[in-house]
Amino acid sequence: MDAVSVLDFVGIPYGGTAHDAIEASVSLAQTVERLGYRRIWFSEHHNSPTLACTAPELLIARIGAATSTLRVGAGGIMLPNHAPLKVAEMFRTLEAMFPGRIDLGLGRAPGTDGLTALALRGSEEKVMGNDFPQLMGELLAFLTDGFPADHPFARVQATPVVPSLPDLWVLGSSDYGARFAAVNGLAASFAHQINPEIAGPVLRAYRRDFRPSEFLAEPRSSVSTIAFATTDPADADEFAAFWTLNMAKLRSGRPSPTSPEEVKEFAASPSFPAAREAMADRLTVGAPDVVARGLQALVDATEADELIIATPAPDYAARLRSYELLAELLVEV
Repeated sequence: MDAVSVLDFVGIPYGGTAHDAIEASVSLAQTVERLGYRRIWFSEHHNSPTLACTAPELLIARIGAATSTLRVGAGGIMLPNHAPLKVAEMFRTLEAMFPGRIDLGLGRAPGTDGLTALALRGSEEKVMGNDFPQLMGELLAFLTDGFPADHPFARVQATPVVPSLPDLWVLGSSDYGARFAAVNGLAASFAHQINPEIAGPVLRAYRRDFRPSEFLAEPRSSVSTIAFATTDPADADEFAAFWTLNMAKLRSGRPSPTSPEEVKEFAASPSFPAAREAMADRLTVGAPDVVARGLQALVDATEADELIIATPAPDYAARLRSYELLAELLVEV
């Protein structure tokens, strides 16, 4: 793999605040920058009391100011939630603030439940429709000042004007995003943690079908996944229990903070082994060398150029330590 990077959901700790979560993200970014990770991305999720990542563009500005070499970006901006002109303006502004360090990952999912998507997008038609190609076309034209002369928006310029573009990525957890990226000559990133069964076939097909463009001459792909490295087996069990519980709450439509006592109780319960086994293909958890081998196998299977690791551990110190342990085995400084 060419690089290893980080995906941060900006989880709010049990009993903590959004401020605590954001400050922990600052510490995480500074740590992974020192360790040699290439970039840190922030997701866009709405209507979740456990996450502080509703506005990734603001997190990018905060983290960009606290770091100096790390690439910082959105993984991603859910484009149908936003006007393309506004996205172009935000990311041109970020590129002006932190030249050569900004990434713009774009997805078509709402990043939330149906009712919240309706509140964001304004109509059932927009929630149910697929206007992603049109929105992407407008966004790329705004970013490159590329509208034809007879287009209604030809006289509209996304400002400020900057000499460089953010790195552009198309995100996905199905084959749609990677196919769109391949046809339009853009980089593709696949969320293995959401749909692990098809990650390999989708990213290999992207590489096979890629068409060069003004944005990218050769295919470039990344794969994101959940991973946690520790030397303590009990910590590994508790991380797996925490993530399994949170996914169960999310699927039920009732996300809520998960207490340390709830995690420990579930990790010690008779039902935990089966639940952990059911999540095994979505998590890589355990001793550092075991986790590193599993992550390398994922990169090999997907032919990805870059690995993106998400470690949503409720214990911030354990999260930082996991990135340190994996950097020793995976990151080339």
